Amino acid sequence: MGFDDQALKLLAGLYLFASLITVLVYAVDKSAAISGRRRIREDTLHFLALLGGWPGAIIAQNLLRHKTRKQPFRGVFIMTIFLNCGALAWMLSPYGIEVLQSAF
Repeated sequence: MGFDDQALKLLAGLYLFASLITVLVYAVDKSAAISGRRRIREDTLHFLALLGGWPGAIIAQNLLRHKTRKQPFRGVFIMTIFLNCGALAWMLSPYGIEVLQSAF
């Protein structure tokens, strides 16, 4: 038993959507940092990464050169990646699939 193609496409779409939103939020934060406007909370950036936007966060960090040197931020960010990947691995495991299918 496993995820069907439609469920995998939906999951991929959710990661893509979360990543696109995350890139946009990073761009807004970078712009605010440059112009001295109010910044986006780091908790918000971490929450977006945790929800599946971490691939977009990595892209934004590299393209915008934003949030790449602040070590406390980087440490928490790496933890969000591990937590998200762990949740994804559980969802794709036989037990996770069974739980999710019974919930929906």
